[in-house]
Amino acid sequence: MKSVRKQKTVFLDRDGTMIEEVNFLSRIEDLKLFHFTKQAVELLKSSGFRLIVLTNQSGIGRGIYDEEAMHTIHREMQVALGNTIDGFYFCPHLPDAGCECRKPRLQMIRDADQTFGVDFENSWMIGDKTLDVETGEAAGIRTALVKTGYGVEHEKLLRQKPEIIAENLFDAAQQIVSFQN
Repeated sequence: MKSVRKQKTVFLDRDGTMIEEVNFLSRIEDLKLFHFTKQAVELLKSSGFRLIVLTNQSGIGRGIYDEEAMHTIHREMQVALGNTIDGFYFCPHLPDAGCECRKPRLQMIRDADQTFGVDFENSWMIGDKTLDVETGEAAGIRTALVKTGYGVEHEKLLRQKPEIIAENLFDAAQQIVSFQN
């Protein structure tokens, strides 16, 4: 087995962080990237970060939409973002399924590490929910909470403050890049 070079990585939550929160998003016509998302991912990418999206998609487990509908959304995001995302990982299970892949559990991060090689010491998790912060903390990486999506509500629920609380993804990206310099 060949050795994978470890690289600093930003793990990104999808809904409420990169795109507008739509309950059980399954149709391209409902996909709305935040106006700052492309600029944010370009900044992170140009600063040497690998970009991995981690998303809980219980709509699949509920039978509301199928995996192909989700993959179509991801392909559309890739086009809109200039193919800057290195990987998309998802959990299709219901919240009470007890699986290892649903955030804040770490199977998606483990899978990404096995595929890409993650430099955990220099990596980040960005999201709009407490479970995103908990995921990053459990993985031993730095965390950023954005105030888009559920971020304002979830900021009040945090047991431990993330390293960054940002207005949005671009604000978080700028702060992360400044940490690196």
